[in-house]
Amino acid sequence: MNLGIFFDPLREEVVAPPAAPTALAAYITPFVHTFPDWRSADLALIGLDDWRGTAAGAPTHHGADAVRQRFYHLQRGVRPAKLVDLGNLRPGLTLEDTYLRLREIVAALLEHNTVAILLGGGPDLDYGQFLAYETLDRPISFASVDARVDMAEYDCAPAEEAHLRRMIIHEPNFLFNFAQLGHQQYLVAPDVLAALEKLHFETMRLGAIRTDVRQAEPLLRQADFVTFDVAALRWTEAPGYYPANSFGLSSEEAAQLSWYAGHNDQLTSFGLYGYRPDHDTHGLAAGTLATMLWYFVEGFYHRWGEMDFQSRRFIRYAVGLPGTPAKLVFYKAKRTEKWWLEVESLADSDIKRIVPCSYDDYIRAAQGDLPNRWILTQALLG
Repeated sequence: MNLGIFFDPLREEVVAPPAAPTALAAYITPFVHTFPDWRSADLALIGLDDWRGTAAGAPTHHGADAVRQRFYHLQRGVRPAKLVDLGNLRPGLTLEDTYLRLREIVAALLEHNTVAILLGGGPDLDYGQFLAYETLDRPISFASVDARVDMAEYDCAPAEEAHLRRMIIHEPNFLFNFAQLGHQQYLVAPDVLAALEKLHFETMRLGAIRTDVRQAEPLLRQADFVTFDVAALRWTEAPGYYPANSFGLSSEEAAQLSWYAGHNDQLTSFGLYGYRPDHDTHGLAAGTLATMLWYFVEGFYHRWGEMDFQSRRFIRYAVGLPGTPAKLVFYKAKRTEKWWLEVESLADSDIKRIVPCSYDDYIRAAQGDLPNRWILTQALLG
């Protein structure tokens, strides 16, 4: 497939090489004159600039380019990156056309095991990212990091306020699980959170992440893709969205969540949406987002391929319980000390799923209590 027909090349000043030969720019192949070989790359960066799904409309400047200029100048991590920059996606004639273009592009990258990094544009563009996974013909899970939960049902709601609902009710339904992270309870209607609970989806509010960011890791580890709205960050850390919000994630917490996403062995795309450079006078938000991308890439290159639970990489723990089920089976990765929980359907013993969990889940089971993650997964298995 010739993906180059969907993209505009980057201006040379955007990807001008920095003085330091150890900067990331030396390890990125950008689309300036020749479209890069995305099939052999580990990761592919895609710039987006379609804002038709937002109430405020398009900013004056291209947000992805502003972040690129910061990202390219960062120092590479412990391993050289094999990353291509495909340039900026040309918007479709309609917003729906843009969604379908994203579907086709991300699906092509999935087919060749190239991880897509989507940068810029309205938060609703994650709907196109989501549609690509319909081609996998299997149940998938995803996670969203946002200050709000975009499930508006009222007439004429802009796409940025309703895109999550559209993904959840999409037919055919190929969604197994969803996790909402970083929302601020005073910005979310109670019936929206009640609806997510009724669907047995997991949520983790901002305060819980601030208390212990490590508890967010299992939720991100279960995701096939992650979407991140810049509005989840507090304004003083990333003044690049509208309207401003005094509360939110710190830059360090956002970078940690990005690392968790990148380190997830099964994650195949990452979207960072909603950045408006017009509000970012000093480039602070651009620097924050560039650093988040750096941590995502670094997390990717620290993956260990921990998916074979019968291998010697794992220790198996069986915990007896007084009721039903009679026991729970946990797996612990020897190298990273991450935990997984095996959930066998009570309705059909042939249906099993191994889901990420935490050490706290294991301790709770050892004390005779069913972890909430087992209960939610059991409900999803039906």
